[in-house]
Amino acid sequence: MIDSGVFKANDIRGVVRGAQPQWDVEGARKIGAAFVAAFELAGAEFVMSRDMRGGGKELSRAFAEGAMAAGASVTDIGLASTDGLWYASGALHLPGVQFTASHNPSDYNGVKFCLADAAPITPDLMAKIKEYSLGEVPASTAVPGSYRTDDLLGGYAAHLHSLIDTTGWRRLKVVVDAGNGMAGYTTPAVLGPLNVELIELFTDLDGDFPNHPPNPLEPANLVDAQNAVREHGADLALVFDGDADRCFIIDERGEVVQPSVITALIAKAELAREPGAAIVINSITSRAVSEVVAAAGGRIVTSAVGHTRMKAKMAEHHAIFGGEHSAHYYFREFWGADTGMLAGLHVLAMLGHGTQTMSELAAALPSYAASGELNTSVADPAAITAEVAKAFEGRGEISWTDGLLASGPDWWLSVRESNTEPLLRLNVEAPDQDLVDRLRDEALRIIRKEA
Repeated sequence: MIDSGVFKANDIRGVVRGAQPQWDVEGARKIGAAFVAAFELAGAEFVMSRDMRGGGKELSRAFAEGAMAAGASVTDIGLASTDGLWYASGALHLPGVQFTASHNPSDYNGVKFCLADAAPITPDLMAKIKEYSLGEVPASTAVPGSYRTDDLLGGYAAHLHSLIDTTGWRRLKVVVDAGNGMAGYTTPAVLGPLNVELIELFTDLDGDFPNHPPNPLEPANLVDAQNAVREHGADLALVFDGDADRCFIIDERGEVVQPSVITALIAKAELAREPGAAIVINSITSRAVSEVVAAAGGRIVTSAVGHTRMKAKMAEHHAIFGGEHSAHYYFREFWGADTGMLAGLHVLAMLGHGTQTMSELAAALPSYAASGELNTSVADPAAITAEVAKAFEGRGEISWTDGLLASGPDWWLSVRESNTEPLLRLNVEAPDQDLVDRLRDEALRIIRKEA
């Protein structure tokens, strides 16, 4: 069984548990065959992994059975973070499949895809997977493929260590909040050997997420890490989402460091290695990043929101680094793919090789006030977005490259549909909090139909 609603812009996500599941084991088996047909993998091989969500083992195995029946061979690396799957795809030069629903609630599961070397799936390929999954999979006369298992966690950790100078660090006290997600699996391998004192929160793998939802974009899900930093006098905290491809940073005061600030810091460090390189950001990254990149001699490339779009821009411009407002960070030396753990290592290196605190590093950059991402479920997203656009006509430039972006001389406001959930996402940035609040409230009155 497969409901058409599980097919999103970049991947598959849908409810698999409860009274009204959207896809099941039989659906996964057919999606596996559809994947092989779309990718033309009969007689070829791909690598597959899964996160800790309930049903992941059964769904991934059924997918593998469908794929093998269609003629593809499977290398199953078992449990892995999503960036662990990107590593496997790059190290083995194979297309990849990751079973995860990232930050979605515990009754969801899903599938992310990539081409060999962690290259992003194209919209055409995603459309073919959907077409074949919901209709007829093209007939194949290929000999059934084989199945083998492998363990690449050690190789993943070693590759990350090779990209960062971890020698000569001052001792750091680091809180890691895994949210019962895959960072609980990768943290011992990656951070355990380094000169850090680890304070671990919720590192037991549990797809029911008993402590807090695995979405660090929601401020409530950062509170445990903030409290732990203050309680233990830590230098910082790393807070990961469910599949550990995103990482939020909490400074030594227990305050959130905005992802745009982390993007600017890493971009500046990468441009010191390669002046003039391209840095990819999305359409709602803070203007502070563009200012820092320009001052460091780099060039900005702007992408629509979403990991497949960002990775495509990284490849097109041979960009050295990219960052999104949602705390996805992309690295050329990681096949242009996103990895929360490597971003965390970059921040640890900045602190470990210097004397400044996290808050001091952030304070040295240009600063803007921001609303954070505000999500609202609406019946007609297009109509509501058009109403917001009308309200801001004549007050700034209106563009529709990635949803609605209204830009004034010193502020901007974005309204866009989620790629993964039935939501409208509002983001506002301005020089001061008062203007942010006024623009935010005006837009929310329209979005939420408040009097």
